[in-house]
Amino acid sequence: MKFSYVIYKLTFPNGKIYIGKDIGSTGHSLRYFGSWNTEIVENDFTKEELSDFILRKEIIFESNDKKEVSKMEGEFIRSLRSNDPMIGYNRSHMLKK
Repeated sequence: MKFSYVIYKLTFPNGKIYIGKDIGSTGHSLRYFGSWNTEIVENDFTKEELSDFILRKEIIFESNDKKEVSKMEGEFIRSLRSNDPMIGYNRSHMLKK
């Protein structure tokens, strides 16, 4: 029971989220946790907090079509507002001021 191509939601200890996709050639890899900006995340936590750090990873969408997954990623980023720095760590699809 392997996943195809997916969109996942990471929830960090502070409640902020990151939406990502995994469209690797063999489908979703359990080991893949995205390309979020480490520096931005690290700035939100103390060294002590980073020493015991738990991420929650949820698969929120799955498809056999890479193009559909890529399209839906942007929709999830906008609808869940993970591009709002107060809510999440996505820096694509930034909100217009």
